[in-house]
Amino acid sequence: MKFLDQCKTYIKSGAGGVGCLSFRREKSVEFGGPDGGSGGMGGHIIIEAVEGLNTLIDYRYKQHFKASRGMHGMGQNRTGAKGQDIIMSVPVGTQIFDENNDVMLADLTDAGQTILMLEGGRGGRGNTSFKTSVNQAPRQTTQGGPAEEMWIWMQLKLMADTGLVGLPNAGKSTFLSAASRAKPKIADYPFTTLKPQLGVVYVDKKEFVIADIPGLIEGAHEGLGLGDRFLGHIERCSTILHVIDGTGEEIVEAYKTIRHELEQYGEGLAEKKEIIAINKIDALDEELVKMLVNELSQVTSSPIMPISGVTGEGITEMLRALLENVESVRHTERAVQDQETLAPEEGDANPKEWSPV
Repeated sequence: MKFLDQCKTYIKSGAGGVGCLSFRREKSVEFGGPDGGSGGMGGHIIIEAVEGLNTLIDYRYKQHFKASRGMHGMGQNRTGAKGQDIIMSVPVGTQIFDENNDVMLADLTDAGQTILMLEGGRGGRGNTSFKTSVNQAPRQTTQGGPAEEMWIWMQLKLMADTGLVGLPNAGKSTFLSAASRAKPKIADYPFTTLKPQLGVVYVDKKEFVIADIPGLIEGAHEGLGLGDRFLGHIERCSTILHVIDGTGEEIVEAYKTIRHELEQYGEGLAEKKEIIAINKIDALDEELVKMLVNELSQVTSSPIMPISGVTGEGITEMLRALLENVESVRHTERAVQDQETLAPEEGDANPKEWSPV
């Protein structure tokens, strides 16, 4: 399946049906009176986050979504049928923006979460609804409510616990393959990974999700190499695993390059918990590994752990350290949510609960 994390889509709700102008006409009923029914409501445009999806590729081939209009009212007080709703299924983690891609309209972070993007037009009133004691034969009706339309941008930010960052060919995909059942493409050249990959990791009977993004280059925060798009996928991660090629010539410069991109991108990436992995130690001797650890410890206080994605050395210990960070962040987030639930905002005596459409 191809990966697509951003798309522009046109949506339009259905217009309301027209009210009916009708009078009862039967041989045995001399003054039947009005019996025109009202029009049906137009269809809504609803977006729903569902499990099992990890791409927006479906919206690349179909970019226009129009709900059907409500049926017109009919005689014998028959109300028109409601227009068919359109429910657009998107992956969990999808954000909805306006036409200019500036204002966020929704952030769907939970499976089953829905948002009513456009409401269908209300049905027009038939002449029966205008009947009064002084107007027994009204000839008045109303048109249905108009449809609503707009362009929206949908942007997917993967829901993962740990994000892998590093320069191209640092061995991130090899690590993901060794730590999980994911099967990313692995080769001995830069930019082997061209799209984000997800892997579920199991350690000590617990699991968490790792996201591997394509290698970053200098200037990634400005969009070079689509770096700004890729960095967006680790905004939701609890912790970052910074993978460095231990066989490289300047590992300190490699570390500083990635850290600079994280700081310049913003969105709190530079403040996230970080673990540094010196990869490919299977090609190094013990003394050289110790020297590399000492060099990095001079420029960072983050934990430094030597690993080998090929032999598996240090992988289990690394996963346990990542799990500890993930659980710490999860515990903090739950505590904040509990506190917000127990303490509603000032002036809101009866806070409204969100409910799906």
